[in-house]
Amino acid sequence: MSKVYSLKTVQKIPISLDAAWDFFSKPDNLKDITPSNLGFDIISKHHGKTMYAGQIIEYTVKPILGIPLYWMTEITHVKDQQFFVDEQRFGPYTMWHHQHHFKVIDGGVEMTDIVHYKLPLWILGDIANVILVKAQLRGIFEHRFTAVEARFGKWVGATNEIVFG
Repeated sequence: MSKVYSLKTVQKIPISLDAAWDFFSKPDNLKDITPSNLGFDIISKHHGKTMYAGQIIEYTVKPILGIPLYWMTEITHVKDQQFFVDEQRFGPYTMWHHQHHFKVIDGGVEMTDIVHYKLPLWILGDIANVILVKAQLRGIFEHRFTAVEARFGKWVGATNEIVFG
């Protein structure tokens, strides 16, 4: 049986909680902070403009060799201006649980992402994590750090964190 992996990222953003929540709680903004080489597209027609519990969002993503994969997530929990959780219903992972937390700090907002994921194919999934998936996820979140800084400004003196578990 393959392992459940985790990662945690922390980024400080020099904006108000209202501005952070307004941007990150709108599904259509996800494409703006996702690397273009992933070919990420939201394909659902009725997902709504803002996040709510029970919301279904459908995507296509091209993580390997430009081959499109279908991905459906459900927003399972939302606490306004504090956190939301998306969980994969169908897609490339056996399990995907992604928490998005927002906390007011002096000078802005601290945004923390916690992801738990599991890959299919038992030992082959574990091997894929070592040689491909972990690095790809690191690249996605590093791109997200850069895109968020370009949009909202860089937190002077802060170091963005990515920790795998």
